[in-house]
Amino acid sequence: MIFSKTLIHWYSNNKRNLPWRETNNPYYIWLSEIILQQTQVKQGLPYYEAFVTKFPTVFDLANADESDVLKLWQGLGYYSRARNLHASAKYVANELKGTFPDNYKDLLKLKGVGDYTASAVASICFNEVTAVVDGNVYRVLSRYFGIDTPINSSQGAKEFKALAQELIDKKEPAEFNQAIMEFGATQCKPKNPNCGVCPFQGSCIALNKSRIGELPVKIKSAKAKKKYFNFLVFISEDEKTILEKREGKGIWQNLYQFPLIETEKSINSIAGFNNLLEKHDILKNMRFELSLYNKEPIIHKLSHQHLYTKFWVVNLERLPIEGVSIGKVREFPVPILIGNFIESFNF
Repeated sequence: MIFSKTLIHWYSNNKRNLPWRETNNPYYIWLSEIILQQTQVKQGLPYYEAFVTKFPTVFDLANADESDVLKLWQGLGYYSRARNLHASAKYVANELKGTFPDNYKDLLKLKGVGDYTASAVASICFNEVTAVVDGNVYRVLSRYFGIDTPINSSQGAKEFKALAQELIDKKEPAEFNQAIMEFGATQCKPKNPNCGVCPFQGSCIALNKSRIGELPVKIKSAKAKKKYFNFLVFISEDEKTILEKREGKGIWQNLYQFPLIETEKSINSIAGFNNLLEKHDILKNMRFELSLYNKEPIIHKLSHQHLYTKFWVVNLERLPIEGVSIGKVREFPVPILIGNFIESFNF
């Protein structure tokens, strides 16, 4: 098909030189695809290089402590990806003797692997004719064919997958998949696409009907909830602080944080927060000095909620519970919100 051949030709002349394109080792391809989920190449590249350096084989990753994996992942967000990455590495290393599944259907059985990642690994490593569909692919296809179906609807997922599968080059599935993703990332960009030098100028419906800014269509998500977080940064005279491991489900599962008090609104005065602390069990009958590190809340935006965060420094003679040495704080895997504070506070 002309569309596929044109796309592959464009790719051969315009593709970026990236390390995971120099191999068809499924471990490296899988690793790159997990890291690049909801992450731009420029941000994900140093993480990929760090993981490959520290964990050169799937056995190295499988044998690592989860805390080491989370620490290396710190700053990428969506930490469930890292936990699933580690779990799948253990499965491949221990149950499959280090051999990755060689087809789309079996790749889907790996934790954290969905349609997109399974298609990418199956096509790039094993030449299976299965089309990838990610944000870049949605954008390219919706603009070129003028498709109004919302990309974040079940109907849209089916429609775009079927179209991509129809278009994929049966002889060069790996090249086609990488080409359409690269085209969306560098040519048919979300904003200011390079339409002036696009090989599809004459046939792109969105361009010819001045609809570039309208496509792809996406159903608006619910408004993010506001939450008010207050972290207690304990500093004892023997230079120790308190870090707590987040248990249970959640985006920060198994990461560490300072003791947290969530309030219904932002507290601006030391006196007001002091009154709250006096009722808190962790500081009951203890003498301490309280100071507010940041007067204006740090707003940390997640997909479903916005965290309005303040850090309260609690100076006291000794900690109410067992703590960690301030000099070791940087060794713990923490959310980027906590990590940024640690760096700015200069422990």
